[in-house]
Amino acid sequence: MLNVVKTCIKKSARKRSESIHFNKSENKKSILKALPVFQYPVSDPGTHRVYVWGLAEHGALGILKRSLDMKGLHYVPKPKRLAFGEKHNVTNITCGYGFTAFAVSSKDKNILYGSGINTDSQLGFNELDKKFPNDLIIDPRPIILPLRESSTRVIDIAAGRAHLLVLTNEGLFTLGNNAYGQCGRPIILNEEYNKSKVVHCISDIKGKRIKAVTAGQDHSILLTESGEVYTFGWGADGQTGLAHYRNEYRPTLVKGDLAGQHIIKVACVADCVLALSDKGKVFGWGNSEYGQLFTTGENQQINIATELNRLEQLGRITDIASGGCFCMALNDAGDVYVWGYGILGFGPEIKNISQPTQIPSILFGKNAYEKNTKVIKIFCGMSHLAALTNIGDLYMWGCNKFGSLGLGHVKDQCFPLKVTVGAQVKQVACGIDHTVTLCKPFI
Repeated sequence: MLNVVKTCIKKSARKRSESIHFNKSENKKSILKALPVFQYPVSDPGTHRVYVWGLAEHGALGILKRSLDMKGLHYVPKPKRLAFGEKHNVTNITCGYGFTAFAVSSKDKNILYGSGINTDSQLGFNELDKKFPNDLIIDPRPIILPLRESSTRVIDIAAGRAHLLVLTNEGLFTLGNNAYGQCGRPIILNEEYNKSKVVHCISDIKGKRIKAVTAGQDHSILLTESGEVYTFGWGADGQTGLAHYRNEYRPTLVKGDLAGQHIIKVACVADCVLALSDKGKVFGWGNSEYGQLFTTGENQQINIATELNRLEQLGRITDIASGGCFCMALNDAGDVYVWGYGILGFGPEIKNISQPTQIPSILFGKNAYEKNTKVIKIFCGMSHLAALTNIGDLYMWGCNKFGSLGLGHVKDQCFPLKVTVGAQVKQVACGIDHTVTLCKPFI
């Protein structure tokens, strides 16, 4: 009898326990149902984000709401995520003198957008421009190209002072000012460029496919798949490298020391040009007023490609950059070298360096705890410089006009400082007074 009672008590306790557990579960479910659910947006790792900073007055940042005011001009002193980049899959960027072009992956013919100064139709003509006063496109809008196929894509883009180069798989399209032949078409005296619908097309160069494009201030440079370099445009400082100082509208082969070389990259933002070969050799031509090409004496405008033998002691060069009055080189060890004139990254006292000089690697994040960190790409504008590391960190220094360094202020920066972008930087485009970056979200 006692065993029967014990068994009944155990069953009753078990039922009460199950009942309590069931009630707790039901209460928990009710509470969970009552709690709000927050759905946080997660970016597709295959898409890019666009961050911009610098002068916003001319619209090149593509931001309608300007952030700050300094002496009547609006600027953005630190990286701001561009809403346009969220709506379009941006694949390439370039900054001209007060304007920006964005290449996008699209299913229609709108594969290129632009914003900023459009006084010379460097962003093309669009009926939408009627709503923008003073030829300032303050919101990115399509740049109309005479494309044959809707599947056409942008391969490369480059922007000069007032002209734009757009390389597609249909050919090269040029827009904007052609006063010196920089668009690759005959020069027309007193041609009116404002609100012009002219878009010139170059399918290839003597049967050779174009691989990449570079724009100086008022001249253009084409790199073919075979590693040859063709130039056209303003040549007064020898920047076309054609052994004369005349303007040339026809794409013409650069010879000199480039003969027999396979060039893989060309760098220029003004009138001094650097070219890098597949063997790590560096060549230069154009303006050398500040010793960018290691010239001596009165000859400061080099009109023919010349090998810069002085760089051989730096090891194998993997990247190059050429600013307004300085040059940069990067070797395969990740060492950054600078020479020329300006705020070069060695403190406020050093503004002129005649020999390639290394910026200490520790300034780019390499230390005892981050031994594998190194610079993999370098960039520059007219007066500001940038370096990108293998972990996607961006360092900038130089003239900080209108906050173009993205450091949150407008003071010049005398040594490299990390920019807080908020994403993994992949590509950098430097204008005169603004900067645009193409980034991947951290995952």
